[in-house]
Amino acid sequence: MERLNPIYTLQRECHDCHKCIRECPVKAIRVQDTWARIVPEICVQCGNCVQVCPSHAKQVRDDLPLAKALLQSGRRVIASLAPSFIAQYPGVKPAQLIHAIRQLGFAEVSETALGAQQVSAAIYAEMSVAEKQLRISSACPVVVDLVAKYYPDCQPLVTSFLSPLLTHCRMLREHYGPEIAVVFIGPCIAKKQEAEAHPELLDVALNFEDLDLWFSELGIVPEEQPMLAEDRFQPQTAQEGALYPIDGGMAPGVTAGEEKNRPEFLSFSGMDAVVHVLKDIPHWQPEHNLFFELTACAGSCINGPRTRSKSSLARRRYDVMHYAQNADNLPRALTVDLRRNYEATPVEQPEYSDLQIQEALRTVGKYTAADILDCGGCGYESCHEFGRALITGKAERMMCATYTRHLAQKKAHALMQRMPSGVVIVDENMRILECNASFVRMFIGAGQQPGDLEGTALGTVIPSAHLFRRVLDGGEDIVGHDIRFLRRILNTSIFAIEPGSVIGGIFRDITEPTEQKEQIVARAREVIEKNLKTVQQIAYLLGENAADSEIILNSIVSSFRPGEPEEGEAH
Repeated sequence: MERLNPIYTLQRECHDCHKCIRECPVKAIRVQDTWARIVPEICVQCGNCVQVCPSHAKQVRDDLPLAKALLQSGRRVIASLAPSFIAQYPGVKPAQLIHAIRQLGFAEVSETALGAQQVSAAIYAEMSVAEKQLRISSACPVVVDLVAKYYPDCQPLVTSFLSPLLTHCRMLREHYGPEIAVVFIGPCIAKKQEAEAHPELLDVALNFEDLDLWFSELGIVPEEQPMLAEDRFQPQTAQEGALYPIDGGMAPGVTAGEEKNRPEFLSFSGMDAVVHVLKDIPHWQPEHNLFFELTACAGSCINGPRTRSKSSLARRRYDVMHYAQNADNLPRALTVDLRRNYEATPVEQPEYSDLQIQEALRTVGKYTAADILDCGGCGYESCHEFGRALITGKAERMMCATYTRHLAQKKAHALMQRMPSGVVIVDENMRILECNASFVRMFIGAGQQPGDLEGTALGTVIPSAHLFRRVLDGGEDIVGHDIRFLRRILNTSIFAIEPGSVIGGIFRDITEPTEQKEQIVARAREVIEKNLKTVQQIAYLLGENAADSEIILNSIVSSFRPGEPEEGEAH
């Protein structure tokens, strides 16, 4: 197992499919020896590469053993449960899920949404005393990382507050004491990065799949748990913060209160949408307060990369809204200090001239504008981007589909031209696409080159074109069929390369001395295989040994083996 960065591991060899590159919004993938590896220093922890990997080569780091060790350490451990829990366990009452989690050994279960409410209160307080502000939410750690690394011009616009999870951790430590441990449970992979960066607040980040595995190990079925009076969220139940995991979920807390300076609220989810917003908003000049809720996952947190629910996105959204329908949306008082200064850490992105990129593309056979297909097979949106990746060493030439296809065609052509047998390939119109020199020599004679026959009707060259038509029309491949041509016997095999459209044929002149020897050897071996079984059976019945018969038959093969002198020749 290879450690890719603090969050991901490479469990096995990946397929050469480039899906992870295609889905990575920042192309934080380097391909080496056809293996796709995450580049940690430029990754934003969105989890897309893990989601789309068909071979499941990339895995999220397993932190379940760390959580179990915490519970066995004797410390008081509190579970911070993401507000999307209600959409992840449809049909399970909150009290049942709380009871199930406490069965694992947790002292209390608290809603991460309590921290979300404090974040909303801080944003409301900041924007209510200013005018014409434009702010971007710092609630989504993926978006925060994306801004810091790739959109530093937007860094001053990010609200200077801890995320809802880290805020909740601080609230829990102030309430229960600094010696407690906090374990987050939710659908987000990036929360593991928050645990790495803030071990003083968050000890371990698990996902809902981890929780299911843990339940399964201990035989705990959440929907079968009792609902006891003590099974409630501590230290209290969240209200409008429970809406945070859906699109626009921050609005009730951020836009609460009086009309004065109330910000206009815009919500965008999914990396494509977020990237488009970040490219545009540095040029905005708002006429009044404007707040952007940006979340990396399409549909927001209820559609996180470690979502366990199989229900539709609409159903998950409904479940969250229904759970929080009685929320109190009045402005809240701040009870904890959640200030945090974010700094831009821009990823170095060297500039390359068009000439440098053109030189890189020439190494994969792209010389003219017609060669620039932008097919996306390499995982990059354009050949231009692929050329940049070639220069930086993030990509390999074999990632280009057209390059590998042309390379394979060249190798196949070179191999075909060196074959002693005659080879021809025809299309659905029975015209020659390609042939080798042996085919020309066999049917035309000297004086013409293989290229001279391209486009020629096969029937004007060979007398057995009807056999090709039979295979082309859906018949079975023809193997080892002998035809006579100009005092020669040609052993012929005809087969479909692309059924119904491209057919290949191989002709071996078995009247030539070398070919005759090969045929005799092959047929002698067939005699050995067929007759030796009979001889052995007879010898078994008569109690005799069949070794002498095998020696005699093998001597026939040896005497005619190509390349070895026949009897009477000098040794």
